[in-house]
Amino acid sequence: MIPTEELKQEHQGILLMLRILDKVAAKIESGEKTDPDHLERIVDFFRVFADKCHHGKEEDLLFPAMEKCGIPRDRGPIGVMLKEHQEGRGYIRGMADALARYKKSESSDLKEFTQNARGYISLLTQHIDKEDQVLFPMGERVLPEDVQAKLAEGFEKIEVERMGVGTHEELHKLLDKLEKIYLK
Repeated sequence: MIPTEELKQEHQGILLMLRILDKVAAKIESGEKTDPDHLERIVDFFRVFADKCHHGKEEDLLFPAMEKCGIPRDRGPIGVMLKEHQEGRGYIRGMADALARYKKSESSDLKEFTQNARGYISLLTQHIDKEDQVLFPMGERVLPEDVQAKLAEGFEKIEVERMGVGTHEELHKLLDKLEKIYLK
């Protein structure tokens, strides 16, 4: 499998969790109680899978390889993606901080959590579309086969080093569990 196809498959899991987060945010906004553990697990999914692993593969391996092949970083599509990764980290931090205050009873509502969730959902949905429709096809055209093979090896290494063996599977179990609860 070519590296960008692997990233596109990971996007499907991220998009599913974004749909779950959207339903969770709607429940919170309508005044329904939501399991704080579920909120924490959702935030952890985005921190570990979307950011450390997925964005790590892009930032540490794919984007530098694409730059070497002539796709510009500054004032180009790679720079835009990197800026959006940073913006996404801010939303994740905002959700985590709001949840921590809520769990410590320092806040009686999760309004700040849902505000950050809404921003993250909007940002990442558009971000994924730009990568899948524009940036990844550019990379597929310019990256030689030998570079793609090295990227695939590097992706596997990042997954093991940053998430640990078996974590990927555990996160997919979490997706399945939360999908049954929130998207039935």
